[in-house]
Amino acid sequence: MEKSTSEKVVCYVVQGEHLLVFTHLDVPLDVTGVQVPAGTVRLGEDPAAAAVREVLEETGLRAVVVRRLGTAAYDYSPARFETATRHFFLLSPATPAATAQRWEAGESDPEHGSGTKRWECRWMPLTQAHVLSAGLGAMVGSLYD
Repeated sequence: MEKSTSEKVVCYVVQGEHLLVFTHLDVPLDVTGVQVPAGTVRLGEDPAAAAVREVLEETGLRAVVVRRLGTAAYDYSPARFETATRHFFLLSPATPAATAQRWEAGESDPEHGSGTKRWECRWMPLTQAHVLSAGLGAMVGSLYD
């Protein structure tokens, strides 16, 4: 089977020593894991603009790009036959947020048309970022470069 290709963004929103993460509320943790905001770059869209858009859409938080961290390929097989070029960005909240805060967010029309998805957003210590799922933590180390 031939794999499709896509352009994605992965967003590390950092405040102090905390990283913005989320876990799905309606799907078991062992299926989706701990994630950071991420998503598809639209045709003709600048990846940095896509990063800002994805953070807002997925968390309700306005963020600004601090810097681009790099790119990496990711193969989603066997979950789906797709290979993505992931563009990783460091972002910061546009206004300070309480790192003890937790809130519910989600998408009513996800890219893959799978129906409404809900998750809980929270700030996790960066020292725990090794738990990110599906290769989302691939460039956490570059936050310190």
